[in-house]
Amino acid sequence: MVEAVQDAGVVVTGAGGGIGAALARRFAAEGARVVVNDLDAGKAEAVAGEIGGIAVPGDASAIVGDARDALGGSVDVYCANAGVAFGYEGAGETLDERSWELSWDVNVMAHVRAAHALLPHWLERGRGRFVSTVSAAGLLTMIGAPAYAVTKHGALAFAEWLSLTYRHRGVKVHAICPQGVRTDMLAATGSAGDLVLRPTAIEPEAVADALFQGIEEDRFLILPHPEVAEYYQARAATPDRWLAGMNHIQQKWEAGR
Repeated sequence: MVEAVQDAGVVVTGAGGGIGAALARRFAAEGARVVVNDLDAGKAEAVAGEIGGIAVPGDASAIVGDARDALGGSVDVYCANAGVAFGYEGAGETLDERSWELSWDVNVMAHVRAAHALLPHWLERGRGRFVSTVSAAGLLTMIGAPAYAVTKHGALAFAEWLSLTYRHRGVKVHAICPQGVRTDMLAATGSAGDLVLRPTAIEPEAVADALFQGIEEDRFLILPHPEVAEYYQARAATPDRWLAGMNHIQQKWEAGR
């Protein structure tokens, strides 16, 4: 058992399935009190019923107050997990502005709004934990999904800012950056996901395992696929070579569509 989360009040957004449900189950197994959030009330209630948690369905951007009340007045851990992705089978330049706006709102601004609501209490008491489900796309990129890649970079940047700004005041931040995970979102990536993500895809429970190892080791960056660290280093050290390699993958994808 991880002492840091025993009896903690935990919120997991987008927890009706996939990574979110795996996180909710793992926190509950570790002795936490878990609020399960999802836009789909039925899915939130099903997972909450399974783990002995509390369902608080609705928009992830606006549930901190209700979640805090459900937990008896305090949120100790907030998992900003809800996310959206668009455009995998279409050309990036034709992705409509509404999809860009929704990607920005869910993948970045929901995190900002949650932090805005959580930080005053966390700073007052000197502790809190913010977990951001980012994706390796936030460290690297993803073919066929411009809004997803760009907004996941934004989510990572916000998590980094939270950590560097508040770590000395007791706020712990973790950024989870997996590649392919066997979820409904992976199924929706189509041929791009088949080429890049599916060959090394892992189960959602492996992501939860990686997070809990990172919590025990007090690490910011959580890499369920360890090879992502090498790709990230290559991107930083030789960006033109890395971009050329990614363009080769893009061309391979285009040729096979």
